[in-house]
Amino acid sequence: MEQPRRITDSFPRRRRPGRTPGKAKGKVKGCPRARSRAPPPTEEPPPSPPDQALLEMLRRFDLAWEYGPCTGITRLQRWERAQALGLSPPSPVRDALLEHRDNPDVTYSLWHEYAL
Repeated sequence: MEQPRRITDSFPRRRRPGRTPGKAKGKVKGCPRARSRAPPPTEEPPPSPPDQALLEMLRRFDLAWEYGPCTGITRLQRWERAQALGLSPPSPVRDALLEHRDNPDVTYSLWHEYAL
């Protein structure tokens, strides 16, 4: 019985120069093109999550419209804008924002993921 034809049967087979037939790509030892994997970069452990009291204080700051809108800017930018406008935002919010500057949960407002 004849085997069914495949679409690739109509194309001529071509071998690449320098390859050993029957060996899988990357499995050839001593091949100059095979690269050894670099060790993964050492990453610092992620910062510890802020406590719930801090996040609640920042949520209240986000929801207080007397300091202006908070979409499109960071919490610290909003705090500084409110201070420049003489709205006297709470100073513990600024202290917390400066202390946890690298943590995105603290830096960005509740609506930072929503498009403008």
